[in-house]
Amino acid sequence: MMDSRTKIIKRAVQEIENGMNVNLGIGMPTLLANEIPDEVQVLLQSENGLLGIGPYPVEGNEDPDLINAGKETVTAVVGGSFFDSAESFAMIRGGHIDLAILGGMEVSEQGDLANWMIPGKMIKGMGGAMDLVHGAKRIVVIMEHTNKYNESKIKKQCTLPLTGQGVVHRLITDLAVFDFTSEGMVLMEIQEGVTLDEVKGKTEASFTVSSHLTYGGGERQKSSITI
Repeated sequence: MMDSRTKIIKRAVQEIENGMNVNLGIGMPTLLANEIPDEVQVLLQSENGLLGIGPYPVEGNEDPDLINAGKETVTAVVGGSFFDSAESFAMIRGGHIDLAILGGMEVSEQGDLANWMIPGKMIKGMGGAMDLVHGAKRIVVIMEHTNKYNESKIKKQCTLPLTGQGVVHRLITDLAVFDFTSEGMVLMEIQEGVTLDEVKGKTEASFTVSSHLTYGGGERQKSSITI
């Protein structure tokens, strides 16, 4: 049995397509770098100034000068390039990032994202997420479905400070996959071993169920219903 984080990462890596420029956010998203299949050729971008991030280094071969935005040591692929933060954010704000995969603290049914701070806790800054959610062509958020108190992190309205309003295209959790459309939040997939009733019980937000809902075993829901 896969743990919740592994489930999320295994599903999220399917969002990465050949030829993309991809930004992986701090935290769980950075783990996707080691999961991208060899046949999928992408350039991973870090807002601190690297285009062409490779897998995490083997222990003992770390280069302290090669780090990602989360200050973790990384490797660089052949042909990777280095630049300053101004150039990096010009890439992001200029719409040159095809996909940004970010972690989340809360997501609302309108596709709002809160992921940069918890009031009362010390933070070093808001990071680059506010630029990414408006500059990248597609935003995928990955997070666990509930918090440590088993409360839904998918809200009717976010209670934490927002990173962006209506910016999320797809949300992947350990229970399900949701898309955000002009008609609202839509349940697209249910993870293996999870039931629709479980998703309903652990989701505060209202959503509809896609007529092409995919279950972990490949079974499809016949019609669209509102939860």
